[in-house]
Amino acid sequence: MIYLVDLEYVETRYTAQWKDEFPQSISDRTGQDVTVIEGPEDIANGTTPGAFLDFAGTNIYKSEQVKIIADLFQKEKVEDGDHFVFADAWHPGVLQLKYMAELLNVDITTHGLWHAGSYDAHDFLGRRIGNKKWVRHTEYAMFDAFDRNYFASQFHIGMFATVMFDGQQDEEYLRSKIVRTGWPMEYLNTHINPGTEKKDIILFPHRNAPEKQLDIFLDLAEELPQYQFINCNDYNLTKPEYNRLIEESKMVFSANNQETLGISCYEILRGGGIPLVPNRLSYMEMYDDIFKYPSDWAEDWRTYQDHKEELCQKITDLMTNFEHQAVQTAIETNRDKLEKEYFSATNLYKELT
Repeated sequence: MIYLVDLEYVETRYTAQWKDEFPQSISDRTGQDVTVIEGPEDIANGTTPGAFLDFAGTNIYKSEQVKIIADLFQKEKVEDGDHFVFADAWHPGVLQLKYMAELLNVDITTHGLWHAGSYDAHDFLGRRIGNKKWVRHTEYAMFDAFDRNYFASQFHIGMFATVMFDGQQDEEYLRSKIVRTGWPMEYLNTHINPGTEKKDIILFPHRNAPEKQLDIFLDLAEELPQYQFINCNDYNLTKPEYNRLIEESKMVFSANNQETLGISCYEILRGGGIPLVPNRLSYMEMYDDIFKYPSDWAEDWRTYQDHKEELCQKITDLMTNFEHQAVQTAIETNRDKLEKEYFSATNLYKELT
């Protein structure tokens, strides 16, 4: 049996799709039964401003999941060979799971998908909590409690290892617990498709958070009035409405200082559009040169001011030459690369069979 400890539903985030699509993908690709362990349905599906989740609600949700897991052990339903997959590795419940499994002598395998944490200085946790001992020890304990730790990009692995393994004599053992895999987003192949008539729209699909540098996007809108700049946060879009907007738009723009994968930039490729990203973070390994601009053009507001003219020219060139064969070919080849390597969880499924 595979138990999936899921993430709470947030309509505007990919967790909405993961509710149904993730367990179905696991079942289809492993041939095994999947039991989803959920929290209470009445938890608000909003988020703390600038964050991925509601920081209070997520703990109510996770606590209910731990209760369900404990009940499974108490009723002796968990068996040797079972797998527990945590859709978010930042889940203290893995410690309680290991406590029960080892004391009750049940041989299970634990899996955790890492999205972010305090080890990333630009993440919400990194900014608010930083490297306080309690959070560093907690993240280390959760990592060690997982038999397999999954990261969606090599950049994320490198950042995590630099902070968490620094000075650790057992680094070789720790690295043996890491698996680089794409995320289980095969469903995007059918949810977003090219073919819709394109408009001169440039999107900001990221959170309104400091590390996403919305101020640069808004300033570009003033500099380039010939294009329609849309901040998706200004609209209460359903996921189908958002997908439709992706399909209609020519470009997604990023000046992010925190990104370990970057789903929206893949979504615009799936819709036949252009991602424009700085040459840093996970973008470095994921995107072709035609879609990247030098990192120092937008590291912060000051460097953006120094390179504003160059960045505006890069945007204008791509938008003007959108129909050219070189651009269209790059969209297709980069899309296919990301589909195979970053948005299909092949290596995760292998670990479950």
